[in-house]
Amino acid sequence: MTLLERIHTGRRHSPPRLVLYGTEGIGKSTTAAAAPEPIFIPTEDGLDQIDCASFPLAGRYSDVEAALQALIHEPHDFQTVVIDSLDWLERLIWDHLCQQYGVTGIEKVDGGYARGYTHALTHWRKVLADLDTLRRKRGMCVILLAHAKVEKFEDPEHSSYDRYSPRLHKHANALITEWADAVLFATRRIITRADASGGGFGRDRTIAAGLGEAGGERILRTVGSPSCVAKNRFNLPGELPLAWSSLMEALRVGQQPSAADNPPPLRLTNPAPEPATAEQSQLAEAPAAPESPDPPVRPTFHA
Repeated sequence: MTLLERIHTGRRHSPPRLVLYGTEGIGKSTTAAAAPEPIFIPTEDGLDQIDCASFPLAGRYSDVEAALQALIHEPHDFQTVVIDSLDWLERLIWDHLCQQYGVTGIEKVDGGYARGYTHALTHWRKVLADLDTLRRKRGMCVILLAHAKVEKFEDPEHSSYDRYSPRLHKHANALITEWADAVLFATRRIITRADASGGGFGRDRTIAAGLGEAGGERILRTVGSPSCVAKNRFNLPGELPLAWSSLMEALRVGQQPSAADNPPPLRLTNPAPEPATAEQSQLAEAPAAPESPDPPVRPTFHA
């Protein structure tokens, strides 16, 4: 088979690679546990109250790597792999590098100068490559959970502002965000109001309250904004309820073919000219009238 014969056209219907992050207790693990036949690779302790299958708690980076290799090579019926969570996995990667270089902190790895964060990307790429193998060869959906942090974003077009992002080092954050098919931010719908009684020194105090039941309706933000890092490649609506069923329904609708998927062909050449009528042919064959010469230019003299 030649290279041209291997060209793929149209959409590729592959299992999604999802990053789901949010504040503590928002329901990230519960949402992931509702995915089809999930298997958790826990790097933090917090699955005791969730009915799910999981590997033993990973205390080292090698434990995570061993779990991924087992899913790749050993027979099983799991359909979804969940890493819970990325920020605790990052600590395991840093501890692995510190042990490898005999230092006490990631800042001192390989002589310092932030080389430790660069070396950590090598291990992150290995993890992502294993997850891609599970997705491609075993047909598994990938869900990566993470906690949220508030970071200051230096916008080159506007003043700096705060936004939510996954609680990872900026290098790892950029790598994983680019790799994922969707980065989803789980939060609560809230309202705020000003209270002039408690600000002091003539300032109002801002009070936040949840909008909805149980401290505020839990939602997923699927599109990036100044308030949070988010994205998706599935044409999802900007907000969804925080529930696996709602996410899967939105994915199903977003992947349906639309008119935009089959635009009319672009005409790259001029259309063939239409045949001339009898009247147009007679006008084309008639001799052109001679042009009248321009009148001579009379010189003008000034006294």
